[in-house]
Amino acid sequence: MAQAHPPGRAARAPRRRRARGPARALLAMLLAALVAGGAVPSVSGPGRPYLSYLVLAEREDASGAARAGAESRAAGGQVVQEYPQIGAVLTYATGRFADKVRSRPGIAAVGATRTAPVVAPPRAVEGAGDFTAGADRGGRGTAGADARGAGRAGDDRAAGSGTATVPDPAEGGAWNLAMLGATAFRVGDASPAPNSAPAGGVPAPEALHRVLVAVLDSGVDDTHPDLRAAVDPKASASCADGRPDARTGAWRPDPGVGESGHGTHVAGIVGAVRDGHGVTGVAPGVRIAAVRLLGPLGQYYTENIVCGLLWAADHGAKAINNSYFADPWKYNCPEDRDQAALTAAVGRAAGYARSKGAVVVASAGNDAQDLGAPRVDERSPNDRVSGPAQTRYLGTECVRLPGELSGVVTVTAVDRDGHPSAYTNFGRGRVSLAAPGGDPDGGPQNAIVSDWPGGQYAALAGTSMAAAHVTGAVAVAAALHPDFGSDALAALLANTAAAGCPSGPYACGDRQYFGAGMLALPR
Repeated sequence: MAQAHPPGRAARAPRRRRARGPARALLAMLLAALVAGGAVPSVSGPGRPYLSYLVLAEREDASGAARAGAESRAAGGQVVQEYPQIGAVLTYATGRFADKVRSRPGIAAVGATRTAPVVAPPRAVEGAGDFTAGADRGGRGTAGADARGAGRAGDDRAAGSGTATVPDPAEGGAWNLAMLGATAFRVGDASPAPNSAPAGGVPAPEALHRVLVAVLDSGVDDTHPDLRAAVDPKASASCADGRPDARTGAWRPDPGVGESGHGTHVAGIVGAVRDGHGVTGVAPGVRIAAVRLLGPLGQYYTENIVCGLLWAADHGAKAINNSYFADPWKYNCPEDRDQAALTAAVGRAAGYARSKGAVVVASAGNDAQDLGAPRVDERSPNDRVSGPAQTRYLGTECVRLPGELSGVVTVTAVDRDGHPSAYTNFGRGRVSLAAPGGDPDGGPQNAIVSDWPGGQYAALAGTSMAAAHVTGAVAVAAALHPDFGSDALAALLANTAAAGCPSGPYACGDRQYFGAGMLALPR
């Protein structure tokens, strides 16, 4: 999850809405039983505890999803969303549901996606659940339409002690763009010929506008002046409960949920327009699919991530930005049947996105941990409403989702001097690229200034910001090479980053901190 915190310190738990009155008392009793007995108690009648489950069939297609749905219903579950792209369903159920379905033929895995029960499955929403809603399969839409309304992230979203807004930077002082080799343009600069690449490797806006990238996050304020023309409403949706909801504005942040401005900040880094005001993105002119994952409980549950990846892939995204980690487990371990199922589900969704031509980009995290070594997790499960977190001593087989999945471009952070940021996670063979993330203790001039809801600007630091730079660079590469698939685009970025990187500790040839090297815009 993305959440503001100082480098090297565990991020604070997100604030959550709590049940009130009798419902709160019931929930407290259920949770007490959970802690004491390690299992969800069986309670009949109204208010019985439900958990959400991802049920994966052996077949990773529509017939597999149908099988997973049939077996879920036979075991008493309520299927609220099918994922025919990967042969899975999202089911809410009570009692020993998982044990019943795991034993059924044709079922590969079943995993609870949360540890804190809810009193009922999500209510039906008209129009929700349709992955074909919005833009056509080619992802063509009109950016900026319907952006009329009012206008968080986990430990890898922003490192710092809080969010304070800053004055309009008027597109000045963008050290992060200069580090990538981008040229800072202002209104009135000579415009290049259509579809040609100006200095710094940034294609013309006309070329970038044919590229769609997705920002899976806390939501994006598409009424922000820097983002009105960038966010494509026909490719945007909410996946905040695991179901795609393309109703107008569903992708916007919920101001009642902590960290709700994070996605707007990330989107600005990716593709804020160049107009002489505010900030300029790495890929100004790119179209952005805003996909809200952050739900009302302040969590990035696995079904939200699966939904977001599938939605972005089906709407033609060339890059999918993931600046968070999956809740409720910071690391998911294969020996735990629930966590193994969650890893498999996100892995299937990420693989599907890559097969559709998208580069899946993820932040490495802000815990200053070596992802290639044993580590300690003192935060999980982080959806609990009472009691301390477990202290888990983990081996390298336990992974962050989605950043440690095979084929995902995982991004570490560097400061303004090009050195690894103190908070960044790292790990030889576990990270792909390094990009500007900034220093949370050095003031706005050493952090990354980007957009904030309500037409404002904020300075944040973290691997979230670093990942957004890579997503913007993928857009540049896709505009320059429209025939490239996901593997070719990722390889181009890696090769460009590696060029000219010197070897030595903490230099950009140091693979444990930089992966292939320091991000540079492709030409």
